[in-house]
Amino acid sequence: MAEPIRNKRSDVSTAPTPQNTPATNAPISSRAQQPGVASIKEDDMERAAAASLLAQNPKLVQMIQGRLGSLIGQSSGYIESLPAPVRRRVSGLRAIQKDHAKLEAEFQEEVLQLEKKYFAKFTPLYEKRAAIVNGKVEPTEEEVKRGDEDEEESNQEQAEPAGEASQPTDEVAENVKGIPEFWLSAMKNQVTLAEMITDRDEAALKHLVDIRMEYLDKPGFRLIFEFEENEFFSDKIITKTYYYQNESGYGGDFIYDHAEGHKIDWYPGKDLTVRIEAKKQRNKNTKQTRIVKKSVPTESFFNFFSPPKPPTDDDDENDDVASDIEERLELDYQLGEDIKEKLIPRAVDWFTGEALAYEEFDEDDMEAGDFEDDEDDEDDMSEDHDDDEESDEDDESGKPKQEAAECKQS
Repeated sequence: MAEPIRNKRSDVSTAPTPQNTPATNAPISSRAQQPGVASIKEDDMERAAAASLLAQNPKLVQMIQGRLGSLIGQSSGYIESLPAPVRRRVSGLRAIQKDHAKLEAEFQEEVLQLEKKYFAKFTPLYEKRAAIVNGKVEPTEEEVKRGDEDEEESNQEQAEPAGEASQPTDEVAENVKGIPEFWLSAMKNQVTLAEMITDRDEAALKHLVDIRMEYLDKPGFRLIFEFEENEFFSDKIITKTYYYQNESGYGGDFIYDHAEGHKIDWYPGKDLTVRIEAKKQRNKNTKQTRIVKKSVPTESFFNFFSPPKPPTDDDDENDDVASDIEERLELDYQLGEDIKEKLIPRAVDWFTGEALAYEEFDEDDMEAGDFEDDEDDEDDMSEDHDDDEESDEDDESGKPKQEAAECKQS
């Protein structure tokens, strides 16, 4: 079974757009509550007793959840109990609501077309940005001047006096092409992406020359990562495509369906999504030892291109497995949205760090005291492990047992 999700972002709030919808339709709720009084100790004790009882009876919990799930969409009988003239009026209101839903769908479709219209206008700007980043052209003097107009005066006041600052020589500056590691730096400033990037990934992401996106003919979009020649894989282009369902959801929104990744053509021994473990084995008969190496899935940004699959019928029968898969799908979609809606349009702001001023963070997660270096984890992430533990060679094939993959982005 897949490991539970780690580093899952909570309280992610984005404006609903045709390209920003939840993985599933949420039930409609007025969130209304009955008036009540302050809780008293007897109520707390009853709640604690009930919680203890449920904790000791997981089958009872599953039965209750199953019963509640079967009630979703079922009539309470209230509408049927209304007088005939009232029921007739309710039916009329439903017809009006259907007309409203049609207009909502038209609205969302027009919003999508408007997004595509302005995306076509943005594209030349993205192309010029890529040309400057990769050293193909230089910005004009007018562009440089306009870019400097918004500089804070405090930055100028804090600048070091001439002659004291360590400035690169003209010879060194002339050898610098474009803006080195532009996209890697921008991604590391974007919190959700930074959580996925390992030290090993950085060596490959330094070769990232552009990130862009394109709309599909039908609702959906494709993220395009372009790399220069590197020692890790032969692909120049790596893509990930997000698809939406054919039918609109409640409110006319397009509903996310699934994503498809790109199978990366890794060079031998350079796959960053696995690590090599080595273990000594001793034959219980001959007492001879040998070294067995096996590939173990590991955390990597490049797991992003192997998105989780929607739950199957068998998964649906296991609430824990289905819930974990749904969470992985939700986070995988949110990562794609962050790249499309945040990283690509404002890449330079992420590179400079200015975009961080507009991000909302959970204060509980961002307190300095919550972070510390874990030396044990650093040891576990090493590429090769030479364990002195000895294991009997009962299996003649000597094939190691594969471990479950870790997927940080889900």
